[in-house]
Amino acid sequence: MIQAIHTKVKGRGRYKVKLLENSPDLQRLLERSLSQNQDINYVAANPLTGNVLVLFNSEISHRQIATLIQEIVLTHSQPKNLDKVKSKLKTKKTFAKSIIPTADPKIENWHTQETNEVLASFNTSKISGLSSELATANLQKYGLNILSETATRSQLNMLVEQFKSLPVALLGVAAGVSICTGGVVDAIVIMGVVGLNAAIGYFTESQSERIIQSLKNRGQTSTWVIRDSTKIEVPTENVALGDILVLQPGSYVAADTRIIAADYLSIDESALTGESLPVNKTAESLTGQEIALGDRLNMAYKGTLVTSGQGLAVAVAIGKFTEMGKIQQLVGEATAMDTPLAKQLDKVGSQLVMLSMGICGLVFGMGMMRGYGLVQMLTSSISLAVAAVPEGLPTIATTTLALGIQDMRKNNILVRSLNAVEALGSVQTICLDKTGTITENRMSVVEIQANTTQISVVDNKFIVNGEDINPYSCDDLLKLIHVSVLCNESEVKPSANGEYLLTGSATENALIYLAIAAGVNVVDLRAKYSLWQTNFRSENRNIMSTIHETDDQQKFVAVKGNPAEVVQICQWRLKHGQIVPLTAADRQAIAIANDRMAGKALRVLGLAYATNNGDEHESDLTWLGLVGMADPIRIGVKELIADFHQAGIDTVMITGDQSPTAYAIAKELQLNRDQQLEILDSTDLNRLTPEAMTALSDKVDVFARISPSNKLQIVQALQRAGKVVAMTGDGINDAPALKAAQVGVAMGKGGTDVAREVADIVLADDRLETMIIAVSRGRTIYNNIRKSVHFLLSTNLSEIMVMTSAIALGIGEPLNAIQLLWLNLVTDIFPGLSLAMEAPEPEVLSQPPRSPETPIIKNSDLGRIAGESAIISLSTLAAYGYAIAKYGISPRASTVAFLSLTSAQLLHTISSRSEKHSIFNSEKLPPNPYLNAAVVGSFAIQILALTIPQLRSLLKITPINLVDSLVIGSAAFVPLLINESTKNMRLNQQLNSATTEPKIIAIAH
Repeated sequence: MIQAIHTKVKGRGRYKVKLLENSPDLQRLLERSLSQNQDINYVAANPLTGNVLVLFNSEISHRQIATLIQEIVLTHSQPKNLDKVKSKLKTKKTFAKSIIPTADPKIENWHTQETNEVLASFNTSKISGLSSELATANLQKYGLNILSETATRSQLNMLVEQFKSLPVALLGVAAGVSICTGGVVDAIVIMGVVGLNAAIGYFTESQSERIIQSLKNRGQTSTWVIRDSTKIEVPTENVALGDILVLQPGSYVAADTRIIAADYLSIDESALTGESLPVNKTAESLTGQEIALGDRLNMAYKGTLVTSGQGLAVAVAIGKFTEMGKIQQLVGEATAMDTPLAKQLDKVGSQLVMLSMGICGLVFGMGMMRGYGLVQMLTSSISLAVAAVPEGLPTIATTTLALGIQDMRKNNILVRSLNAVEALGSVQTICLDKTGTITENRMSVVEIQANTTQISVVDNKFIVNGEDINPYSCDDLLKLIHVSVLCNESEVKPSANGEYLLTGSATENALIYLAIAAGVNVVDLRAKYSLWQTNFRSENRNIMSTIHETDDQQKFVAVKGNPAEVVQICQWRLKHGQIVPLTAADRQAIAIANDRMAGKALRVLGLAYATNNGDEHESDLTWLGLVGMADPIRIGVKELIADFHQAGIDTVMITGDQSPTAYAIAKELQLNRDQQLEILDSTDLNRLTPEAMTALSDKVDVFARISPSNKLQIVQALQRAGKVVAMTGDGINDAPALKAAQVGVAMGKGGTDVAREVADIVLADDRLETMIIAVSRGRTIYNNIRKSVHFLLSTNLSEIMVMTSAIALGIGEPLNAIQLLWLNLVTDIFPGLSLAMEAPEPEVLSQPPRSPETPIIKNSDLGRIAGESAIISLSTLAAYGYAIAKYGISPRASTVAFLSLTSAQLLHTISSRSEKHSIFNSEKLPPNPYLNAAVVGSFAIQILALTIPQLRSLLKITPINLVDSLVIGSAAFVPLLINESTKNMRLNQQLNSATTEPKIIAIAH
């Protein structure tokens, strides 16, 4: 079964395995299993020849290696023997981890060197490639061709992050203080709130993470190379410096390479450079040192896709030294910035710490002056300081953001972290990657010029002067479409569902799709005109022609290519189905139309045909017209740009395309908010200082010919200018900028794994227009959290005012420690959550984004909060005064104060729904059923506390009579009435000031 065919060299053996032929499964099993043996350095199994090449420790015999191979082959047919084989292998974790590089490869401008120089540098050749020994030596010296995995958040990391905010830390301190002062129940309840908060955040984020990770693509695991004069397939990680790679359509380039042979080779580099069109490659050396990545026509880079043709290339950089590896290093160096809400909540937490310390000291000092006991005042002051901390704040913020994530998921928007939801609402500038994000990253015919008629192609419809036409009613157009199908390299196969499966370049496929849209049966047409000969494009000839045989034994010639070259060999043109001479005026009109279409950043092809039997096929041609192609803008993106502008968000397009292409697309999208569209090329960008870049960043609408590092510079410059930045992208080249932006948005279907792994948000269906939904939701969430914070601070401040006033007046303590905690739980969390679920305000997307420096509670809010708290406190103290007059300083009096304050705070939820609009206005606020349920439910819990003996005992409250109930009800409703009436007064003042202000009339010139 196993035949040793080369065993003369110690430590190197080649074995013939009959069962390996045409068995990729056995190939993978052999390579994987043998590579795990610590005595084996290299394995390459070839399913075409059935040979296995093994490099191993010279102390091991060839017979032992043959025995191992035979036992592995047996496991392929009898899997139950696998455990026996494993027991005989001295295993290591992986072959990759056993190689420790001892040197770094030299880095040179390979694109400027001749192919012979490059080959000599690596001791390789086009014919024989590397020797197996040298390949192994290079792998040992420079390491394997692998990239480090992009760091993803672990489950533990996600859980720990839920405890990192300052409000949560403050609650932890409060729980610790409560334990020290004997309030074990308080501490348990507080930590229960902290645990609930963490559980909500962890569950939501881990669920999103799982969905995003499920979108991962499986990478290419093997690569064809030439070694020892033989074409073999090796694991991609075993591609060594100097290996000769065989480039074929549909394969990904395994390393950064210098092309040494190219036969009509074109490569899609959009994932790396952002260039939307496949790049035609050459083996010729280039001149000049400062050549942009996208202009290095003799280089092919790791991770790019071969779309057509074939070629050979020598690996000049592997692993982390490739351009993709450098991008991963940029990703690692880029740091994500905190979102505005995270900063604001931490700021509120800091202020609460200072407030708690101040209250604790003030109450303790006043109590001691009043003659209260030391232990009593220590307990009371600490309890009050704990009460100053709104236990519901972290839970409300976390739950609101979690609900936002759930809501967005319904629109196929996958949000990785809670803070990213809110950050979208504060975005001031959104950087849009063009290829694959704004556009579909595929070529499509958008315009045709046939017989001087300009035809637009929109959504598979042919439009002339605003009216649809049928291609079959226009002979000139139909002939042009037929020629575009015949003079075409794409393979077309019908599928089971009636559609076509296309294999070819983006340009060739676009012409086939054009014919399908016109109703042409592509397969039948090609069968009718059987292909006889193909004349391909060459370096100095931008024309392709195909010769076909017709049923009447005529030769039909179909030609397409550079319009200027095609028209030179035409003597006729088609006019309304008739062949007429091509005049000088016609040639001039064609040149003008070509320039007009090229000025719109279209890729323009000229088409012609002939019917003859002569030897000179590309002569005496009949001109058919022009076809203009572009990477089409995604449906809805133009309207989305307008929505962003209405919402006050600046839009910036970043692309690897040339400036004319970028300018044309930006102009069509109306990307600029001002009259002049500002564009900056990377050649100019590289000359700018960081300071100049920061100054210019928010004035530029389009950045063209941009590299991955440039994208990162642009995002960071906008952030230095004080902007909250969102970045969209789908390619490897977008990853560093996606990570650095406050909000990174990646594509879920068409995007790369690297982009998805660093992004905050993933659009599962690649529909960019759902971004405006996310922005609206983010703004609403922030506004609602702001309402909740306002409510929490005003109610907690009322508790402080009641306690400090009573102690200062010497009328006892209206509330005990457990009652203060109950207040913060019953009247804070559920009502606060209901405020966070208010419906979006109608004008949410017609207002500019807030400044990141604007605090969640502005200075203008502090007076209103203090006023509302004072009214609630006075009303509660009045009820407490009534109870003292009737019952003295007793549990009954405390019960009246406790119930009065609880009821007033619950009704204050209704008042906190709007800063301006009163509930008594004719203009009603939109209904909020969650708020109604929260208020009614909280009152029900309060009634249970009065009726259940165990709860009464815990809270130390007593039953009340009817008169007490009336007093409590009055104390609750009076603050609501007063606070709502002050809203009317403020609104009237604003209206009066608005009518008295002079109006400025702007005259447009």
